[in-house]
Amino acid sequence: MIVVAVVGVMAAIAYPSYLEFVREARRTDAMSTLLTAQLEQEKFRANNITYASTAASLGVSTTSPDSFYSIAVASSAANSFIVTATPAGNQIGDGCGTFAVDQGGANHTAGYADADCWNR
Repeated sequence: MIVVAVVGVMAAIAYPSYLEFVREARRTDAMSTLLTAQLEQEKFRANNITYASTAASLGVSTTSPDSFYSIAVASSAANSFIVTATPAGNQIGDGCGTFAVDQGGANHTAGYADADCWNR
């Protein structure tokens, strides 16, 4: 009975750490999709006078390849854009929240994932 209790305590400690590790690993799903979207935005602007206003205009899916994030063009103009990756499904509990890129690269402004999240 003591062995069962010890295993239960170990599982209670290890499982949350495992979930955090999995969430961190899934962030690459958002990052790679956003960097692709950023590249597509630059291609779009090279052929147009403005950035694209929808993911469809870029040929980018509205979900990341592994479906852990929803992808959207949050704003676009002639000189700027923001593309976001919002956690979906099992990734919703991730503490980093929504990732974003703009014409300058990773966007760390209020409301979006900070530099630490991009570097983990």
